[in-house]
Amino acid sequence: MKVLIAGGGTGGHLFPGLALAEEFKKRDPDTLCIFVGTKKGIESTIVPEYGFQLRTIDVGGLKGKSVTEKVRNLIRIPGSMCQAVFMMREYTPELVIGMGGYASAPVVFSAFLMGIKRVICEQNTIPGIANRILARFVNRVFISFSETRYLSSMKRARLTGNPIRRSLKESLSENGKPRQRFTLLVLGGSQGAHSINKKVLAALDYLVSKKDTLQIIHQTGNADFQWVSQVYDEKGFHAEVVQFIDDMASAYRDADLVICRAGATTISELTVCGKASILIPYPFAANNHQEINAKILSERGAAKMILNGDVSGENLAIMIDELACDPMTLSHMRKESFSLGRPNACEDVVESCYELLGKSKIDQSRKTSHVAVD
Repeated sequence: MKVLIAGGGTGGHLFPGLALAEEFKKRDPDTLCIFVGTKKGIESTIVPEYGFQLRTIDVGGLKGKSVTEKVRNLIRIPGSMCQAVFMMREYTPELVIGMGGYASAPVVFSAFLMGIKRVICEQNTIPGIANRILARFVNRVFISFSETRYLSSMKRARLTGNPIRRSLKESLSENGKPRQRFTLLVLGGSQGAHSINKKVLAALDYLVSKKDTLQIIHQTGNADFQWVSQVYDEKGFHAEVVQFIDDMASAYRDADLVICRAGATTISELTVCGKASILIPYPFAANNHQEINAKILSERGAAKMILNGDVSGENLAIMIDELACDPMTLSHMRKESFSLGRPNACEDVVESCYELLGKSKIDQSRKTSHVAVD
């Protein structure tokens, strides 16, 4: 079987697509999964590392762009459509999967024009422009939240959750490192988050008394790595500072508390792992979807939420200290987070795709257990 997976630009669009590709290959090693994205997106480096082929098209986004950029990108649409059509003719896929983002639009719409089966995956509570439009032209829509706007009421919608990488789920039952200190995991997404890096470092001045009982794993992104590392050294905190975490399963497994953004993939991973978190939504996310994602967890008691503009080193330190000293609240947050997880999202999406193609092939080795990590 041949499958085209279109989308990317950010890890939130790309990594669920990689999870699906791995699941297709697991069920049938002969399946050919080809990714379609752009040369500038994160997919240009990540996809080859996972051993999959990447084809690129010349396309650009519209939301948040200047008038000049919007006009330029609108002019590029016919060309990107032609590129997508030629790609369909070259590979003759049986299925096209759109993961969201502007790179998915020409590919999925071309599949519609050519009569190829097509589906989209929406990771957030508020769909982006591309998926809102494409939802009218696909056979199935896979959503991550029952609260997903515009799409959840569609007959073709399926509530599956957001696919996560197999390596993450399979590693959850493994024993982590013996923990002698309360472990804080700090994430800012695949590119890091400068404002979170700043606020966490500012919080250190208020956590001096906890220095010997606190361990920090901090993913900084490329730009902030040097100075963040230097500050930890100067202040004498036990910290593992990295630009990018390849082994997220181990990082989640070792963490007692996570400080992070509220992108859909991060939310999915937190809930599957059953992690307590302090969520700081990215304030410029399209349609403010990160704040809405975060509210779902905070209203259930699975996380604490602080708006980006309200975060200070002091109030962040107070929240960390209170949770570190309150194991009952932390345990409750973990249980609520765990209850929201959908560990079989990847399998459910792939199985639905098989059904769509008339090739239903239930994987008898599928793991249905949902393993919590403390």
